[in-house]
Amino acid sequence: MKILVPVDGSKSSLNAAKYVAKLAKDLRSKCTVTLASIHDDIGLGHVKQFVAQSVVDDYLREVSEKELKPAQKALDTAGIKHTMVIKRGNVAQEIINLANKEKFDLIVMGSKGRSGILDALMGSVAQKVSSGAKQAVLLVK
Repeated sequence: MKILVPVDGSKSSLNAAKYVAKLAKDLRSKCTVTLASIHDDIGLGHVKQFVAQSVVDDYLREVSEKELKPAQKALDTAGIKHTMVIKRGNVAQEIINLANKEKFDLIVMGSKGRSGILDALMGSVAQKVSSGAKQAVLLVK
């Protein structure tokens, strides 16, 4: 079973990673787990005119690596092998695209991330992924 776990540094995304660690251990089957950190860089558009693209790239990579660490540690502690992916773009669409391209069987993600007030206006990433994905989506609180 191939499992995709999008991570945004929130408590619920860490809970999703811990859930996957337990699930993979309990199933005692060969699970492939991929942690993904995806950032929408549209908000950095105004910054790009003042700093080099490489600076923006480095910043987003550093933020992603920081967000991935707790989830990575949870899987390492449980002895679950995993890979990591860092992407940029529309977060929900990138999750769906990655899940389809890599043929994941399951997407496990936190139900409440860092989005906040925008959820009320635009809908949450979890809502968009669960309604747009072909795969099963498990939301963890």
